[in-house]
Amino acid sequence: MMLGQYQVKVPPPFTPGSEFAGTILEVAEDVENLKPGMRVAGSVTTGAFSEEVIGNSAMLWQIPESMTFEEAASFIVAYGTAFMGLKRRANIQAGETVLVTAAAGATGLAAVDLASHVFESSTVIGACGSEEKCELIKQRGAHHAINYTNEEVKSSVMDISPHGADVIFDAVGGKIFKECLRSIAWEGRLLVVGFASGEIPKIPANHLLVKNASAVGLYWGAYAMQDRHTFDWSIQECMRHYKAGKINPYYSATFSLDRINDAFQFIKDRKSTGKVVITMR
Repeated sequence: MMLGQYQVKVPPPFTPGSEFAGTILEVAEDVENLKPGMRVAGSVTTGAFSEEVIGNSAMLWQIPESMTFEEAASFIVAYGTAFMGLKRRANIQAGETVLVTAAAGATGLAAVDLASHVFESSTVIGACGSEEKCELIKQRGAHHAINYTNEEVKSSVMDISPHGADVIFDAVGGKIFKECLRSIAWEGRLLVVGFASGEIPKIPANHLLVKNASAVGLYWGAYAMQDRHTFDWSIQECMRHYKAGKINPYYSATFSLDRINDAFQFIKDRKSTGKVVITMR
């Protein structure tokens, strides 16, 4: 967003940051479901990297006492996106094989967590860019890990699951997307989640035809405007599974607000996994 390359364009100057968690200080007179003192997680378009945030009550969710603010700030978008993609868009079924790319990122780790511990996938394969990240995703629920800096995705997937992957959760695009498509199972579903590679792939439709497969778009945030009931459902379900102890949000580092540029550099240097959290006080 700060580079002007996100799908939502915000004219500068602005304060960045979209996810936050904390305690409510005050509410408007017409707000009935939230009260001062409540512990909440929330989302705004911009402005979360500050000590106090003004947000829409419709985009705030009360969090359980067992959830830390760091976990809460790492939870809503990553898990909401992964849940909506796997459950609604891909119609995941127990026992299916799932392939997740960018699996050590926030949304990728959420997808691995949900596929392994909620949707009961028989085989969860994570693909990422280093051996350290491969070890992490296996610790977080992946049954197998592919390092796509030195392993070919299709051959690795077929070695693990000879019929291919039933559900593919791809946030990379580019060459990796093409390898994922070649790895898809009969009647498989390939979720288009993002383009971390910077390359938006062109889909060879004949691959979809011969496998009776589907390529399915996923833009979770749009549900907040187009289908609010389904948007809220995705968050409520994730909260329910968290309270049941089935899922566990992950963040790799915290930085104080006065070190926010160090946090950005940490991410640019590809040192981060999961979320990086900015602490205020």
